[in-house]
Amino acid sequence: MTRQDEILKAEINNLREAGHRFMSKEISVSDFKGISGGMGVYAQRGGQKFMIRLRTNSGLVSMEHLELIKSFTEKYKIKDIHFTTRQAIQLHHLNIDDVCDIMEKALDKKLYTRGGGGNYPRNVAISPMSGVEKGEMFDVTEFALKISEYFMKRITEYKLPRKLKVSISSSDRDAAGATINDIGFIAAVENGEPYFRMYLAGGLGNNPGISIPYEKKIAPKEILYYVEAMVNLFTAEGDYINKSKARTRYIPRRMGIENFLEAYENHLISVKKEKNLDLNIKIKPSKTLKEYSHKLKKNLSLIHQRQDNLYTVIIHPLNGQISSEDFKKIVKFIEENNNAEARLSMTESMYIRNLDEEQAEKLLQLTDKFRQKTKIQQSMSCVGIPTCQIGIEQSQSLVKNILEYIKINNISEERLPFVYVSGCQNSCGRHQVGDIGFAGGKKKVGEKIEDVFDIYAGGMVSRERTVLGTKFGIMLMSRIPEFIGELSMELEKNLIGYEEYISEKNDSFIELIGKYLV
Repeated sequence: MTRQDEILKAEINNLREAGHRFMSKEISVSDFKGISGGMGVYAQRGGQKFMIRLRTNSGLVSMEHLELIKSFTEKYKIKDIHFTTRQAIQLHHLNIDDVCDIMEKALDKKLYTRGGGGNYPRNVAISPMSGVEKGEMFDVTEFALKISEYFMKRITEYKLPRKLKVSISSSDRDAAGATINDIGFIAAVENGEPYFRMYLAGGLGNNPGISIPYEKKIAPKEILYYVEAMVNLFTAEGDYINKSKARTRYIPRRMGIENFLEAYENHLISVKKEKNLDLNIKIKPSKTLKEYSHKLKKNLSLIHQRQDNLYTVIIHPLNGQISSEDFKKIVKFIEENNNAEARLSMTESMYIRNLDEEQAEKLLQLTDKFRQKTKIQQSMSCVGIPTCQIGIEQSQSLVKNILEYIKINNISEERLPFVYVSGCQNSCGRHQVGDIGFAGGKKKVGEKIEDVFDIYAGGMVSRERTVLGTKFGIMLMSRIPEFIGELSMELEKNLIGYEEYISEKNDSFIELIGKYLV
């Protein structure tokens, strides 16, 4: 066992003790969170049960880890697994001893929880199709894993003001959200030479911000220097006093962008002078063919890979919640088809890659009853209440209510967009970059405190155009399904898709929203 793992094992014993003290009301919710958060563990609302976040590095889930997670569901009678918007897996409704036992077993298999929460570098996000996506520049997987390895070797040493998020995208689609994270990289190739574009100090949540483009090209072998420079700048300039303004995006707002970039350059010079962080990763620019012979028709659940006749199946369970029984079906399929590879996305989905035609058809059939198929069905939602400690609204119930309303009223789903839902303003459901986004809250309407959601629209993420959604106002939770239903009827009447509708008929869209605001 490494010295690092010994430290992490000792922390688990401390967590177990603190958990029992919390259950006995000897320490407060905030005090326990201060101990547990950095270990990827949180008390659920009510303080009787706990959740644990397994840090599946960049969403890559090996066969060994799939089997391990399956064993947890069986031993601890876990009914559902949650795929997060940070390419991790959450297990809920556990007692504190179960949580600690899971941590120990996971640690033995190099599946970490440390840094899954708290003021630490979080899971390094990547494009789930990296290495197999048509039109990508090059596979960024190894770079993400090296950054994760670098973080985990010193995870107990960090003293950051708040969490730090790193993302790497393999194409201009920016599926990892490099342009909305604390530090982001997008793969590029010029004259056959691979490099990274870099973006700094972005993030979602309260007072969100799009990342600042860095003008210089980043040599791939030097990527760790640029990450470390950002960590050092954050440590030096971040706000340790005011938690609400402690994320990196507040630093350039306080210093000014020019001074911020100058400070970053100074930290970069120091890191390059003091450390040897060169990486030796061989890069082969990805090749997209001019013609393909895939026979199966692509759709929201099936992607044609850039490798001819290979497919990726996307499994999006409702609200990112997959039953343990359905999860076992997927694990068994991957076990029986050892060429298949599982990756988690930032949209609460699991991507099963490298399938031939027969395997793809078999998996689509196997997952037919629990795999969501249309955009509106593939909407995202954080866990929300009644589970989340800080959640304000029932985010998952909202998505279910929308789908139920559509079904009961026989409304077409064909043209409806994805909907991203957060139970509060923290944007765990990424509501600020969705086609339509909702963020939960409470509002006094008349003499009654009502369940409400802020509505956002027009958000998008890509290298060429990242836009934060516009907030239009507040809707009653009870009326949102009706709004989505009327939106569908508008789209059908005009025979256009959602993006075209809000672009060409924006006045009509705003008028429609206005009917439902309070």
